[in-house]
Amino acid sequence: MSKRLTHINQAGEAMMVDVSAKEPMRRVARAAGMFHAKESTIDAIFDGTLPKGEAISVARIAGIQAAKLCETLIPLCHPLPLDFANVMFERKDQTTIKILSEAIITSRTGVEMEALTAVSIAALTLWDMTKAIDDTLVIENIELVEKTKEKVI
Repeated sequence: MSKRLTHINQAGEAMMVDVSAKEPMRRVARAAGMFHAKESTIDAIFDGTLPKGEAISVARIAGIQAAKLCETLIPLCHPLPLDFANVMFERKDQTTIKILSEAIITSRTGVEMEALTAVSIAALTLWDMTKAIDDTLVIENIELVEKTKEKVI
């Protein structure tokens, strides 16, 4: 038995999923990814001494802004009024930053794409702000870490 794809109509055309019959729920999604660079680059990121300026706050704002713009970046995403979005940075070792995001909404559909997009754009922002001083940059393992939903009382 084959399962019907949710983003394909009966004519085989891509479509937005109809979530109008679903019950609104509080939904939380968390994502993560890794940014690798030379130790001196990671030091400059956390010291705020990059030639392009203080990267952590710029990357945080870029990630949050990207989460808010998923509907324009990913064609079949529903426009979602986020209740909360944040991006955090954790130095894992001398050459690695772990980027974490969280997105929260009360809605009929999930908020995973917003969390994943936040991490992706935050990582790309770090790349843009460090590419002039480091040719070893790597972004990897962008993944959904957790998603939950609970009824709204």
